[in-house]
Amino acid sequence: MISAVLQTVGLLIHDINRPVVSCQETAGLYHDSVTFQRARTEEQRQIRRSAILDTAAAMLDEMPVAEMSLNELSRRVGLAKSNVLRYFESREEVLLELLDRDFRHWVAELSEELSAAIDPRHPARQRGDHLAAVFSRTLARHTLLCDLVSAQAGVLEHNVSVEVVVRYKRSARDSLVTLAELVRQHVPELGDSAWTVCLMAMIIAGALRTHARPSASTRAAYQCDPTLADLRLDLPTALEDTLATLITGTLARHTG
Repeated sequence: MISAVLQTVGLLIHDINRPVVSCQETAGLYHDSVTFQRARTEEQRQIRRSAILDTAAAMLDEMPVAEMSLNELSRRVGLAKSNVLRYFESREEVLLELLDRDFRHWVAELSEELSAAIDPRHPARQRGDHLAAVFSRTLARHTLLCDLVSAQAGVLEHNVSVEVVVRYKRSARDSLVTLAELVRQHVPELGDSAWTVCLMAMIIAGALRTHARPSASTRAAYQCDPTLADLRLDLPTALEDTLATLITGTLARHTG
């Protein structure tokens, strides 16, 4: 009897000395272990991947691509970094996947926009100008897409496996094929060069987006010296002018 009492007292003392875990810590541990284990089917994996991508997109509304870290992404998603890496092999794969998703969304929106803006009865040059206007207006709304394109070669395509790059490139090529076919519907005079126009349009959009977001020091320099104002770029205007020139030159080469 005395032995049983002493054993009970010992258990109580052990429980008293045990570190106290807050409700918040307990919730975090539960979310990180139990919730993660629920992603067992392919459908659940896709839901988790989409949640990670959505969180990454929200972060890029607040910060440039270079400042987005996998540690902060993991914290915001509510998973350990090691668990995020079960879905994406690196931060760069997350960004490539996000680029691919935004590119496909933009292409899907274009059909209605182009049909509303381009009259097939107009001359090729005028239709080309309207094409440039639609591209620039819609791309200026998709700032995340432009940001990711600008970082693609220098950042996103590093620290990823060959398999990831191949998968991304194939998807990007499919989107470009769809885009080029859409462009040829409205400006058939471009012929096979519609592909080149579309590819260059994306590269130009990424480059101009970078220059249209000057640093704080550069913005201050523009304010200090008004003569430098013509060096400052407005993305929609600069993109439309550049694409119109590209399209007009391509048409001239085909008809000339």
